[in-house]
Amino acid sequence: MGVGFLLAACAAQPAQAPAPESYTAETTYAKLVPKYPFIRIASRTVPRTVRAVADVTYVRRGAHDLKLDLYLPVAGTTAPRPAIVFVHGGGWRTGVRANFAPMAIRMAERGYVAATISYRLSPEAPYPAAIHDAKAAVRWVRAHAGEYGIDPGRIAIAGGSAGGQIAALTGVTNGEPHFDPDGGPVSSDVQAIVNIDGLSDFTSEEARKYEDDPAKQPSSAGAWFGGRYAEKAALWRDASPLYHVKTTTPPILFIVSAQRRFSLGREEMAEKLRRLGVPNRVVPVPDTPHSFWLFDPWLAPTVEATDGFLREYLRPRL
Repeated sequence: MGVGFLLAACAAQPAQAPAPESYTAETTYAKLVPKYPFIRIASRTVPRTVRAVADVTYVRRGAHDLKLDLYLPVAGTTAPRPAIVFVHGGGWRTGVRANFAPMAIRMAERGYVAATISYRLSPEAPYPAAIHDAKAAVRWVRAHAGEYGIDPGRIAIAGGSAGGQIAALTGVTNGEPHFDPDGGPVSSDVQAIVNIDGLSDFTSEEARKYEDDPAKQPSSAGAWFGGRYAEKAALWRDASPLYHVKTTTPPILFIVSAQRRFSLGREEMAEKLRRLGVPNRVVPVPDTPHSFWLFDPWLAPTVEATDGFLREYLRPRL
């Protein structure tokens, strides 16, 4: 499948309204609370120690302004801070950036500038549009580093579920032109990746059992790729972070739930990273459902793992 086809496939689709906002902390809580009665939706309240800048347009796609929300530490060092861009989940066809507001706020409390982004979902534009958007968001953060006290050499990307896969693919394709059609003098490269319960390989037999289920017409992945694996195998492979790993891949943290199906390909990817000498870490959050990062008490260990990893691998350049 050629580069021209990928870009043409994305451009040929008519713009549509964003998908319904059905994957939210509230709807997910209603599904999970019968089995996990102790959980609480993590708070989106912005404390006085954090400044929020909401509804910032980072790129326009046709008539659609794609927006992000920024969360910045109020006090502390005057030195440029590391930044982290969060990509929400929702099966590539739904979800809202507010789902990552609680984690972004907690990362801001720890000294990061955090951005939560919206991107084009599959009803509006197919793969690889979401990757183009995530890279555009990174570029926007880097271009506005001076305005918001960001170190442009220390930008991480993170996401959960489908957003974890998008974040990982965004990072492992640093420098791959066909994933970055906007281009320009400002780089979209990231220096670290955090994949929270997102797929690393769409193509394995085990992954296709879920993602290419013929009973689903279409499956979430099938809707994103515009066809089943037998019809669009090149796209299914192209979207798998596993196949883009190289010696220059940024350090990557995998945070995983107890639900194996959502992070398939991770073991193979971690082994490939190890062989190439790329720093990586796997942190399981035991006895958890998918979407655990939306809820207390599981958000705290997720933030702790992310902060610990980034403090080790997202260091200032000397």
